[in-house]
Amino acid sequence: MKATARHILVKTQDECENIKKQIETGTDFAELAKKHSQCPSGQNGGALGEFSPGQMVQEFDQVVFNKDVGKVHGPVQTQFGFHLIEITSRG
Repeated sequence: MKATARHILVKTQDECENIKKQIETGTDFAELAKKHSQCPSGQNGGALGEFSPGQMVQEFDQVVFNKDVGKVHGPVQTQFGFHLIEITSRG
């Protein structure tokens, strides 16, 4: 199985929840990723490309390979910080 996803990585749960509210009210995910994400992928709108189980940290994998595709999930805490994760495809 492989999946594609994009994410926004920030330092605090509060910041993560505030960004999620902006997405829910119509702000573009990619624009928010470019503006706020601490991950280099933010410059690509948060896109992480295609990956298989085990390539990302466990907390990330649990979301990407089990939750609904096309929705924004999070905050998800990992050793890197707090993520909003949008699964763009899985199969």
